[in-house]
Amino acid sequence: MARSSSSKRWLREHEADLYVGRARKEGYRSRSAYKLLEINARDRLFRPGMTVVDLGAAPGSWSQVARRLVGPGGRVIATDLLDMDSVPGVAFIAGDFTDPAVVDAVSQAVGGGGADLVLSDLAPNMSGMRTVDQARSLNLAECALACAQKVLKSGGGFLVKLFQGEGYDAYVRELRRQFAKVEIRKPRASRGRSRETYVLGKVYKAGQQRPSGNGV
Repeated sequence: MARSSSSKRWLREHEADLYVGRARKEGYRSRSAYKLLEINARDRLFRPGMTVVDLGAAPGSWSQVARRLVGPGGRVIATDLLDMDSVPGVAFIAGDFTDPAVVDAVSQAVGGGGADLVLSDLAPNMSGMRTVDQARSLNLAECALACAQKVLKSGGGFLVKLFQGEGYDAYVRELRRQFAKVEIRKPRASRGRSRETYVLGKVYKAGQQRPSGNGV
C-alpha cells in the first residue's frame, strides 16, 4: 500500500529529527527519552533507590531512563498492553492498566512501601478527529491518575502527558487538589506543533480522595 503524503512527510521529519539520531546513538528506544531527561534536569524527579512505576511503557525509553537514574538500589515496574522487549533491571507487567486486575498486579509489585514516582507518557491511537482524540487522551490521563492514587506513597510524584483541549483545565485543577505543587512542562524534545504537555504533581497528599460524583 502506498504511503499517504502526510505519512511521507512524517517519515522525512522523523529521519531528520535531532532527537531520533541521538536516541539511536545513545541506545534509547525512542526520542521520548529526551523529554523525560529534560524534565528531570529541571525538576530532579529521580533519586537513587527510588521505586518508579512506568505506565504504558512500551517501547521502553522512559523505563531505560528511570532504571539508569534510580541506580542498582532502586526499582522500576513497567506495564503496557503492548509487548515490550525486556529492559535489564525493569520488572514488566503485561496488560491494560485501565483493568483493575492489572493495577492490582502493579500495586503488589510495588509493595507496601508505595511508589515514589509514577510516570505516564501515554497517548491514544490518533483518529485525526480532534474531539475524539482529546477525549481518549483525557481518559488515559484519568486512568493514570487513578493508578497513581493506588500505588503512590505520601509525598510521591506523578508525571503525566496531557493534551491541551477540552477537560485539560479541570484535570490540572484535580491534580492541584491532590498534590502540594503542580507544574506544567513543555520540553524542547516535544515537537512544537504537538498539543502535548507534561503535568507534574509534586508531594502527593495520600488519602486525598476525589469528591463523589465528580470526574477530573
